[in-house]
Amino acid sequence: MRNFDYSNLINKSWDNEILGLVAQIHEYKARQELYLKQQPMQLDRLVEIAIVQSTEASNEIEGIRTTNTRLKQLCADKTTPHNRDEEEIIGYRDVLNTIHESYEFIPLTANHILQLHRDLYKYSEKNIGGSFKNTQNYISAADADGNSYVLFTPLAPFETPEAIDRICESYNRVIDTQEVDPLIMIPTFIHDFLCIHPFNDGNGRMSRLLTTLLLYRSDYVIGRYISLESKIAKNKALYYNALSECQQGWYEGTEDPSPFIKYLLRTILAAYRDFEERIEIAADKSTAYDIVKQAALNKLGKFTKADIMDLCPTVGRASVENALKKLVEENVLVRHGSGRATFYTKSE
Repeated sequence: MRNFDYSNLINKSWDNEILGLVAQIHEYKARQELYLKQQPMQLDRLVEIAIVQSTEASNEIEGIRTTNTRLKQLCADKTTPHNRDEEEIIGYRDVLNTIHESYEFIPLTANHILQLHRDLYKYSEKNIGGSFKNTQNYISAADADGNSYVLFTPLAPFETPEAIDRICESYNRVIDTQEVDPLIMIPTFIHDFLCIHPFNDGNGRMSRLLTTLLLYRSDYVIGRYISLESKIAKNKALYYNALSECQQGWYEGTEDPSPFIKYLLRTILAAYRDFEERIEIAADKSTAYDIVKQAALNKLGKFTKADIMDLCPTVGRASVENALKKLVEENVLVRHGSGRATFYTKSE
């Protein structure tokens, strides 16, 4: 088995891009803390939106889906699951809520990871929750002709429990000494977790839940208000490419984790930028029409009513619809398509 010793990162030199991303996130984090103190009442709606988007996006990446209406009802605990996909969706919702509410009391250990995985499959008929894999798994892709091929072979089942123990112990030891920035440690740990691929199913979703948990435990609570999973889902190709680059030389311990570190840091930074944009709109005391107009004018390219509702959490659905209708009538916006396919663009 390869060695897992994150203390090796203490003396590693990082390029200017990584250092710049870390510095920018630190700045945004400090500003977010001020927002949280000054405008706490305006954030509840952002939390609701983020939970729905995170639950939808993380499952969507794995091909687990339901309708928008059903998704919102499931996340609000206003209905029960109708099929296997919905069983896994509410499992993710529950684990995400557990992390939101209790992250201070969920240390990073193999046992806690198993408990989170157990709860992920709490409603599922699959009898795999809370147990490490018992068969060899593979990370595969498909070529242009649809032929599947193996990208990477994770650790064997018999090596998995010890490997998870080692990465947790090494991570905690280095985090406790504060000798490596958590923003470097977290993506490094997540990459190793995905290379180990410890479960028969649910590895991707668990990696995203653990990313949120570790960020929270290091006081980066951006995922509570802006969905990191949604940003990953929108850039799946970049996500998989970064992982693939870092897997070369992993068994020998010669891999370069920089591509995945950069990918995850860019995702976190984008979330912080979105947070500031949304909180500024939420703090706007203008009319609903003016708030929607400003949000629409700030958008580039195509956008939907749902996009504007996400940006304007203090404005109700009917008010958003009325404002968009008026903006189209005033030739500020152009409406395209109809029904669920409707989207808007700014007028030339």
